[in-house]
Amino acid sequence: MELNTSYKQILSLSVPIMLGSAAQNIIVLSDNVFLYHYNSVDFAAAGLVGVFYLIISSIGYGFSRGGQIIIARRYGEKNFTGAGKEFQALVLFELLLAVVLFLFLRFGSHGFFEIFVKDPHILEKCIEYIIPRSWGVFFSYIGLCFIAFYTGIADTKFIVYDTFVLIVVNLVLNYVLVFGKFGFEPMGIAGSATASTIAEIVAFVVFAVYMLFDKSNRKYRLFTLNGPAIKEIVNMFKISIPIVFQSILSIGSWFLFFSFIENIGRQELEISNLLRTVYLILSIPCWGYSTGINTLVSGFIGHKKRQAVIPLIIKTTKLNLATTLLISIPVVLFPEFFLYPLFGKEDMSLIMLSKPYLPMLLLILTVFGIGGIFFNGLIGTGHTQTALRIQTIFTVFYIVCSYVLIKMYYFGLNWAWSIEVFYWVGIAIMSYMYLRTNKWHFLKF
Repeated sequence: MELNTSYKQILSLSVPIMLGSAAQNIIVLSDNVFLYHYNSVDFAAAGLVGVFYLIISSIGYGFSRGGQIIIARRYGEKNFTGAGKEFQALVLFELLLAVVLFLFLRFGSHGFFEIFVKDPHILEKCIEYIIPRSWGVFFSYIGLCFIAFYTGIADTKFIVYDTFVLIVVNLVLNYVLVFGKFGFEPMGIAGSATASTIAEIVAFVVFAVYMLFDKSNRKYRLFTLNGPAIKEIVNMFKISIPIVFQSILSIGSWFLFFSFIENIGRQELEISNLLRTVYLILSIPCWGYSTGINTLVSGFIGHKKRQAVIPLIIKTTKLNLATTLLISIPVVLFPEFFLYPLFGKEDMSLIMLSKPYLPMLLLILTVFGIGGIFFNGLIGTGHTQTALRIQTIFTVFYIVCSYVLIKMYYFGLNWAWSIEVFYWVGIAIMSYMYLRTNKWHFLKF
């Protein structure tokens, strides 16, 4: 695919990624919806443990983003065998990483949760989720490598089909295992975790078969052993580690936020879990455009077209805002209509309790729609250490404000969630200011 700065190019690359990134968000949504209708304790626990597992996912995702940026640079340079070698290095690294995190999840997660969780029932449910979910880390991490490769070479069509498989399998198994249908015992939150893990295994197998028979990837020599990939792994680690720390900082601060909310009360945790679920779904466009801008920026720099980078980021921001507001405003204005099929029981008590906070959520989505694109445009240049410094500053700000406004002086959920607005405004301004300089023009890897 030839790279250009047209809206069509941005959409053709970003929409399949958007649907791919929707997979994890839809898994979170389906887990929460089924558990909401199962019982309130499982649903409340899902909010906390779901954010924790997002941290685990984000570690693999961060390294895959670094690999994607390097693969896109090799693709832009028309170094196809180099792109294939980078893919092999990424797979090897992610596999080793998956082993380490699997061991942590199986043997270290109980002690970890005991530090943060006050309610013993919530703690028990968190562990019930983590044990079966831990097996999925192998398949999700290697699956991320597949997505990183096809995104890096700007060929994202099959991601849509694989995402569809993942979503369908997860929905069906959630229904069967959470409630105990077709002869199965009801498993609640453990069933939800098992469903998500099996869905990731099936999606991995489907994508692996596709890659094996895809003739268009032959020029990358993906299945030809190229000898030790130490140099590529070291290079990838240098690019990726700041992205990983960014993800850990971002989602880790969210985990602290939810642990603070859990200490306030179970109802506040349920409301925040619903808000988080809506936030994740409505932010799908931004995640898709963000991943697309990584590839486009890195590819354009590989083509030696640095002057097109900032106009490209601005165009992507406009598209993202238009898409996000188009799907978000109806939900905020008419939550009873859009959320009742998911979170309505005999009444709409949780929806009505959450309704006063939805305008704040719309403001968050707007500033995230700007800050997220500019920040990921900066990451696409390869200056991941600069991006890490920016995010570290505002993550510290986020954690301090969360502690003050929730633990020390609780002013309500609106003030607690408003911290997210200031977080993304700061990141947007700093990213834009750095991109306006020429410091990022000369980085090579």
